Amino acid sequence: MKPKITWILIADGARARVLCHDGPGRGVAAVPDALFEASHAPDREIDADKPGRTFDSVGAGRHHKEPRTSPHRQQKADFARELAQMLERRRGEGAFDRLLVVAPPVTIGDLRSSMSKEVRGRVIAEVAKDLTHVPNAEIDRHLEDVLAV
Repeated sequence: MKPKITWILIADGARARVLCHDGPGRGVAAVPDALFEASHAPDREIDADKPGRTFDSVGAGRHHKEPRTSPHRQQKADFARELAQMLERRRGEGAFDRLLVVAPPVTIGDLRSSMSKEVRGRVIAEVAKDLTHVPNAEIDRHLEDVLAV
Protein backbone atom coordinates (compact mmCIF):
# COMPACT_ATOMS: atom_id res chain seq x y z
CA MET A 1 0.00 0.00 0.00
CA LYS A 2 1.32 3.39 -1.00
CA PRO A 3 1.97 5.72 1.97
CA LYS A 4 -0.29 8.75 2.18
CA ILE A 5 1.35 12.04 1.22
CA THR A 6 0.71 14.82 3.69
CA TRP A 7 1.18 18.41 2.70
CA ILE A 8 1.79 21.04 5.35
CA LEU A 9 0.62 24.51 4.34
CA ILE A 10 2.39 27.14 6.43
CA ALA A 11 0.89 30.56 5.77
CA ASP A 12 0.03 33.99 7.02
CA GLY A 13 -1.74 36.82 5.21
CA ALA A 14 1.13 37.49 2.79
CA ARG A 15 3.53 34.51 2.77
CA ALA A 16 3.07 30.78 2.37
CA ARG A 17 5.04 27.65 1.71
CA VAL A 18 4.17 24.00 1.35
CA LEU A 19 6.14 21.17 2.89
CA CYS A 20 5.68 17.46 2.24
CA HIS A 21 5.67 14.76 4.90
CA ASP A 22 6.01 11.24 3.46
CA GLY A 23 5.58 9.38 6.72
CA PRO A 24 7.03 8.79 10.18
CA GLY A 25 10.81 9.10 10.40
CA ARG A 26 11.16 10.85 7.05
CA GLY A 27 10.90 14.45 8.25
CA VAL A 28 9.62 17.22 6.00
CA ALA A 29 10.81 18.56 2.65
CA ALA A 30 9.88 21.65 0.68
CA VAL A 31 7.51 21.09 -2.23
CA PRO A 32 9.07 22.49 -5.42
CA ASP A 33 7.39 25.62 -6.77
CA ALA A 34 5.32 25.99 -3.61
CA LEU A 35 6.64 29.23 -2.14
CA PHE A 36 4.18 32.14 -2.34
CA GLU A 37 4.37 35.81 -1.47
CA ALA A 38 1.75 38.51 -1.88
CA SER A 39 1.87 42.27 -1.71
CA HIS A 40 2.00 43.41 1.88
CA ALA A 41 1.50 47.16 1.50
CA PRO A 42 -0.10 49.14 4.33
CA ASP A 43 -3.52 50.76 3.88
CA ARG A 44 -2.05 54.21 3.38
CA GLU A 45 -0.18 52.99 0.28
CA ILE A 46 -3.02 50.92 -1.17
CA ASP A 47 -5.76 53.50 -0.79
CA ALA A 48 -3.88 56.77 -1.24
CA ASP A 49 -6.77 58.70 -2.81
CA LYS A 50 -9.24 60.64 -0.73
CA PRO A 51 -12.41 58.69 0.00
CA GLY A 52 -15.51 59.50 -2.04
CA ARG A 53 -18.12 61.92 -0.67
CA THR A 54 -21.83 61.51 -0.41
CA PHE A 55 -24.82 63.62 0.61
CA ASP A 56 -27.02 62.81 3.57
CA SER A 57 -30.43 61.46 2.63
CA VAL A 58 -32.05 64.35 4.50
CA GLY A 59 -30.57 67.83 4.73
CA ALA A 60 -27.49 69.44 3.25
CA GLY A 61 -24.84 67.43 5.12
CA ARG A 62 -21.98 65.66 3.36
CA HIS A 63 -19.58 63.04 4.60
CA HIS A 64 -16.95 60.71 3.19
CA LYS A 65 -17.55 57.05 2.48
CA GLU A 66 -15.70 54.45 4.51
CA PRO A 67 -14.67 51.27 2.74
CA ARG A 68 -16.48 48.14 3.93
CA THR A 69 -13.16 46.44 4.68
CA SER A 70 -9.61 47.63 4.93
CA PRO A 71 -7.72 47.31 1.62
CA HIS A 72 -4.92 45.57 3.55
CA ARG A 73 -7.39 43.06 4.99
CA GLN A 74 -8.85 42.50 1.52
CA GLN A 75 -5.35 41.72 0.17
CA LYS A 76 -4.97 39.02 2.84
CA ALA A 77 -8.33 37.47 1.97
CA ASP A 78 -7.44 37.52 -1.75
CA PHE A 79 -4.10 35.81 -0.98
CA ALA A 80 -5.92 33.06 0.93
CA ARG A 81 -8.28 32.61 -2.02
CA GLU A 82 -5.28 32.20 -4.37
CA LEU A 83 -3.77 29.59 -2.02
CA ALA A 84 -7.07 27.70 -1.91
CA GLN A 85 -7.24 27.69 -5.73
CA MET A 86 -3.68 26.31 -5.91
CA LEU A 87 -4.59 23.58 -3.39
CA GLU A 88 -7.65 22.62 -5.43
CA ARG A 89 -5.60 22.44 -8.63
CA ARG A 90 -2.88 20.32 -6.99
CA ARG A 91 -5.47 18.08 -5.30
CA GLY A 92 -6.92 17.40 -8.73
CA GLU A 93 -3.44 16.37 -9.89
CA GLY A 94 -3.17 13.93 -6.97
CA ALA A 95 -0.24 15.77 -5.37
CA PHE A 96 -1.40 15.15 -1.78
CA ASP A 97 -3.72 12.91 0.18
CA ARG A 98 -3.90 14.84 3.45
CA LEU A 99 -3.42 18.50 4.37
CA LEU A 100 -2.25 20.12 7.59
CA VAL A 101 -2.91 23.88 7.75
CA VAL A 102 -0.65 25.99 9.98
CA ALA A 103 -1.56 29.68 10.08
CA PRO A 104 -2.80 32.46 12.36
CA PRO A 105 -6.52 32.16 13.20
CA VAL A 106 -7.68 34.87 10.77
CA THR A 107 -5.77 33.27 7.90
CA ILE A 108 -7.19 29.84 8.79
CA GLY A 109 -10.67 31.36 8.58
CA ASP A 110 -9.93 32.94 5.20
CA LEU A 111 -8.53 29.66 3.88
CA ARG A 112 -11.41 27.60 5.24
CA SER A 113 -14.00 29.83 3.57
CA SER A 114 -12.11 29.74 0.24
CA MET A 115 -11.33 26.01 0.08
CA SER A 116 -13.39 23.65 -1.99
CA LYS A 117 -15.33 20.90 -0.25
CA GLU A 118 -12.87 18.34 -1.62
CA VAL A 119 -9.81 20.12 -0.20
CA ARG A 120 -11.53 20.71 3.16
CA GLY A 121 -12.21 16.99 3.28
CA ARG A 122 -8.47 16.31 3.18
CA VAL A 123 -7.60 18.64 6.06
CA ILE A 124 -6.41 16.49 8.97
CA ALA A 125 -5.78 19.39 11.37
CA GLU A 126 -5.51 23.17 11.67
CA VAL A 127 -2.82 24.65 13.89
CA ALA A 128 -3.35 28.29 14.88
CA LYS A 129 0.29 29.44 14.86
CA ASP A 130 2.39 31.69 12.67
CA LEU A 131 5.38 29.56 11.66
CA THR A 132 6.23 31.40 8.45
CA HIS A 133 9.58 32.54 9.87
CA VAL A 134 10.54 29.12 11.28
CA PRO A 135 13.10 27.26 9.12
CA ASN A 136 11.93 24.01 7.50
CA ALA A 137 14.41 21.98 9.58
CA GLU A 138 12.65 23.09 12.78
CA ILE A 139 9.02 22.70 11.66
CA ASP A 140 8.69 19.11 12.84
CA ARG A 141 9.49 20.20 16.40
CA HIS A 142 6.54 22.60 16.36
CA LEU A 143 4.14 20.04 14.90
CA GLU A 144 5.08 16.86 16.75
CA ASP A 145 1.74 16.82 18.63
CA VAL A 146 -0.19 16.83 15.35
CA LEU A 147 2.10 15.04 12.92
CA ALA A 148 3.90 11.75 13.49
CA VAL A 149 7.43 12.79 12.57
